[in-house]
Amino acid sequence: MPRTIWSGAISFGLVTVPINVVSATEDHSIRFHQYHLEDGGRIRTRKVCELEDREVGQGEIGKGYEVTKTQVIPISDEELRDLPLPTAKSIEIEAFVPLESVDPIRIGEGYYLQPSGQVAAKPYKLLRQALARSAKVAVAKYAWSGRERLGLLRVRDDVIVLHAMRWPDEIRDPAELLPPPVEISQEEIDGALALMETMTRDDLEGEEFRDTYTDALAQVIEAKQGDKPLPEIPQTEEPDKVLDLMAALTESVSKAKAARGETGDADIHEMPKVKAAAKKTAKKTPAGKTTQKTTASKKTAAKKTAGRRPRSA
Repeated sequence: MPRTIWSGAISFGLVTVPINVVSATEDHSIRFHQYHLEDGGRIRTRKVCELEDREVGQGEIGKGYEVTKTQVIPISDEELRDLPLPTAKSIEIEAFVPLESVDPIRIGEGYYLQPSGQVAAKPYKLLRQALARSAKVAVAKYAWSGRERLGLLRVRDDVIVLHAMRWPDEIRDPAELLPPPVEISQEEIDGALALMETMTRDDLEGEEFRDTYTDALAQVIEAKQGDKPLPEIPQTEEPDKVLDLMAALTESVSKAKAARGETGDADIHEMPKVKAAAKKTAKKTPAGKTTQKTTASKKTAAKKTAGRRPRSA
C-alpha cells in the first residue's frame, strides 16, 4: 500500500469528502550513485553552512526567502501549513468541464484519492458516480508544497484521480518553433492517413510498449556482475533522408502491414481519385455543412480503398 502524501478534503459545494492522497504511479528506473573511480568510494553531497564553514544536520536547516544577499526571511513549515487560503487543507472544486476542453500539455502527475474513514464513503461514492455519469471532469484548486495549484479530478475504474495541472502562464508559446511554410498535397495527406490506419490499434498492450532501455541496462549490470561479456548491440539501419515523401509513405504502409502479417501492396497513389467526388459533394452542400460532408466523403473513400487491400487488425 503506497504511503499517504497529503490528507484533507474535497469541497464540492457544501459537500465535504475527507480524503487521503496517494501516488498513482511507480518509477521502475534503475538508479545510479556517484562514486570515486580510483577506489570505488561513494561520493555524497554534504550540506555546509557558508558562514561557519561546517556541515550541518537536517534539524538545523530551515526554509527562507532571500530579500537581499544579507537579509533572509525565515519561513517555517507550520507557517506554510497555516497559510490563509481556503485551499490550504482542501481541494476546492471550481468547475466541471468536458475532458476534451483541457489541453493535455497542462495535465501532470496523477494521484489516487482515497476516502478517509467510513464517514467519507457515501459522499465519495456520490462524487465518483456523478463524475462518471456526467462524462465531465472537475477542475479544482489546492495548496501543496508552498504554492497553490490547479488540479483535474476524473474517474478511473472506481477511484477518483487527481491530476496536477499547470497554470496557463506556465505553458510556453510554441509559435517560434513552427517550421517554415511548405505546401502539402492532398495525395500526401491521404498517404499519411493510410499509414495511420495501418498502425491503428485498440490498446497499448504488447511488447512494443515495454521499457526496453531498463531491460538492456539490467542485462549490462548482470553481465558485469558475473564477469561475462556485455550483450551485443543489435544492428539498426540508419534512417534514409526523405527525398520522395510519397515513396516513403508507401514503403512505410507496406512495412507496417508486413509487421502485422498482412499481405497486399500499398496503393496510396490511387486514393486522390476519390477527392473529386468529395469536392463535388461540398459544392452542393450549404456552407455550414461542408466540413461534415467532406469528412464523410473521405471516410467513404477510405472504405473503398480498404476493399482493394486488407485492412489492419
